[in-house]
Amino acid sequence: MKKIQCKGTLELLLAAQVLAVGCGPAQELHGPPDLAIQTHESRIDNGISTNGLSTNGLSTNGLSTNGLSTNGLSTNGVNTAEFVTWFQSDPEQKDTLMQYMVRCGVREGQSITYTDPRTTRSYTWEGLLGLTPGWAGGEAVTEAEQQLMTACLVAHVNKYGMHVSLSVLGRTTEGVELEYSQEELETYSRPEGCFFGNLFTGEGLFAGRDGSGLEDTESSPRACALMSSTTESACAPVAYAGTCESLCTREGTQPYYTSCTLNGRQYLPITTRLRPQEVFRCGDGVCQWTEQCGSGTTRDSCAADCGTCS
Repeated sequence: MKKIQCKGTLELLLAAQVLAVGCGPAQELHGPPDLAIQTHESRIDNGISTNGLSTNGLSTNGLSTNGLSTNGLSTNGVNTAEFVTWFQSDPEQKDTLMQYMVRCGVREGQSITYTDPRTTRSYTWEGLLGLTPGWAGGEAVTEAEQQLMTACLVAHVNKYGMHVSLSVLGRTTEGVELEYSQEELETYSRPEGCFFGNLFTGEGLFAGRDGSGLEDTESSPRACALMSSTTESACAPVAYAGTCESLCTREGTQPYYTSCTLNGRQYLPITTRLRPQEVFRCGDGVCQWTEQCGSGTTRDSCAADCGTCS
């Protein structure tokens, strides 16, 4: 477990994650949990997942050249020479990315196993959401699957590389709705964001804010949508695109968006919701890893929780 005294920062794509440690709190800091990938918790419905994919795990030049695009997200796909070369270039990073890809694309109860021919180590990646059933079954990836896989991966990005339980809402590429219940909506009562783009084609990775953003006194380990502003992204290279309401459409009273449009391009999105306790406030007596010391009352200068900087 790493305890971070000030806000974590991320280098860009394919760089090592850097956790910046600076000013010291007045009391013990409540830092993020172990960054190892965890099995998803017992959940209310199919849409509950944990996130923890850091932005350096998204390679814009990797997914279209690893053999999966044409051979499918399946056992056959992971046994191609292209995939083996891609995976062996950075097994730790690629293992993490594959865990999220399979979690997004393959349905619950199914898994994909790969044995590295160089090390003979076996990896098993468990399915959960089943968003791309055609690709998961071994077919070449379609544009719709590219978009929905991208949306799901970006929704699972966490600025701090830690795990936070979130409600993932949307539809598969076959139009099947991810299950949810009223209990889930009440537990994950804070709308967070809409996520979309195309990682395969280099069109970009985008996040939008769903509802109100954070006040200056508030912070959250889920920063990519909530803590972004109109001029700056909190999770580069994920770009903040605006409010979901201005970018996206939904059908009827469903709690998720079915389409988002940016620069004349239409995308299939993923919508997320959070539990209220995932938003922290300066002045609550706990110095969170999303807060900094200082003489003020904001998340970047929180004297009440983190003390003054020495």
